[in-house]
Amino acid sequence: MLDLILPLECGGCGAPSTKWCDACATTFKVHTDEPHLVTPRIDPGVPVFALGRYAGARRQAIVAVKEHGRRDLVVPLGRALALGIHQLESWGILETPCTIVPAPTRTLAARRRGGDPVTRIAQRATKDHPGITVTQALKTKAMVRDSVGLTSADRERNLAGRIKLTKEVAGDVLLVDDIVTTGATAREAVRALQNTGAKVRALLTLAQA
Repeated sequence: MLDLILPLECGGCGAPSTKWCDACATTFKVHTDEPHLVTPRIDPGVPVFALGRYAGARRQAIVAVKEHGRRDLVVPLGRALALGIHQLESWGILETPCTIVPAPTRTLAARRRGGDPVTRIAQRATKDHPGITVTQALKTKAMVRDSVGLTSADRERNLAGRIKLTKEVAGDVLLVDDIVTTGATAREAVRALQNTGAKVRALLTLAQA
């Protein structure tokens, strides 16, 4: 009866009567060789790691969180990100204490989504890790367009010099994002952080497009 009034469906595959099915949970398992090192078309100047391809259940879950208000999916996405962070620590790429800085999102997009989903996912991922703090320290300046449909060159021009630091961040930093596409956002974010002396160790994303 409750399903008829408030129908549940899996955020990854649409299966009924569940928010997150076992099959989709399996696709988010992080294996010993993951996250994978990837090479965006635009080099951000730091290693870039992705937990999987932007496809299937992974893509659907990210879209559901960002565009359809599925805050319940922050839990499985946060768990996957937490495992990725643990892997980077075990490989010696990341050491604690450190700061996680979510990649910036456009102000209008964040307002429409009721906040920044990437920040919520990062906070969930690190809630039990006393050596890691999450700081929203980056913001896009005015006139930045939505990057959907833009070419690599257009994305680069769109973001050039338009990401600014809103809070001072010192020491080791892990930049996190939901998706890495061309690497344009990552490069400008890394520049903004490095200009104030922060040591950006890597970028970790949930998916690579």
